[in-house]
Amino acid sequence: MRFFLLICLSSFVFADEILLLTQFNKQDFQNKNLNEYVMSEKLDGVRGIWDGKSLKTRKNQTITPPSFFMKNFPPFALDGELWISRNQFDLISSLIRTTHSDANLWKKVSYNVFDVPNACEEFDLNPCNLENRLQVLQKYLQKNPNPYIKIIPQIPIENEKHLNEFYENIVKNKGEGVVIRKSLNPYEKGRSKQALKLKPYNDAECQVIGYTKGKGRFENQIGALICKTMDGKIIKIGSGLKDQDRKNPPSIGTIITYKFSGLTKNSLPRFPVFLRIRE
Repeated sequence: MRFFLLICLSSFVFADEILLLTQFNKQDFQNKNLNEYVMSEKLDGVRGIWDGKSLKTRKNQTITPPSFFMKNFPPFALDGELWISRNQFDLISSLIRTTHSDANLWKKVSYNVFDVPNACEEFDLNPCNLENRLQVLQKYLQKNPNPYIKIIPQIPIENEKHLNEFYENIVKNKGEGVVIRKSLNPYEKGRSKQALKLKPYNDAECQVIGYTKGKGRFENQIGALICKTMDGKIIKIGSGLKDQDRKNPPSIGTIITYKFSGLTKNSLPRFPVFLRIRE
């Protein structure tokens, strides 16, 4: 197979109707009142958007779990994460992409809800805060139980030490990180400065626009992905690619997630590493 540089001029297509997290910056957070924020574990799963009728991914692709999993899903919208356990992203991602559902594996999946997007308007909540929105789902599940729907605990942050201990415990036990949200805010659409992700590394998304040819043991495979970042910069990502990724790379136009260690003097991601295809 011949590989060559392919350039795709299509622009990014990101979901702008759902909540998107911003990278936590300790300096920006120093003057904030921590008592106004809650924290929860950031689950390494697949985003699941329930619109009251169907379950979809962040890219608006329909997810089709078995009927037993969907029993008593509410008639109102939910936002959450389909998750199996820590360090099992590849497994849940593969399950979501499979057309033939593995019923036994779906029994290990939980739908972990972190917000009820339209609850304030539909249920006339006052105040319109995160706690009240999640209580709508909690009351619904008391009358209409579903063992697969979980509500992610939102823990009020007492102080910086409390946040650090929570974060360090999750990372030590191979969790992905922490989500920090301002509890009094309504559900936000798009990238939010009041909903933050705290992780051991920076991560971001880019769109695959081409490939470089592999050399040496990677001959007849790709050497790296050529990617366009959210701010229009072009980068190459070769680290983190497994053998199957090099033989069957993400297709042109695919959105991928990568991690990196800060920025270079030219404001480019330093040491970018491929993590996964963004579901």
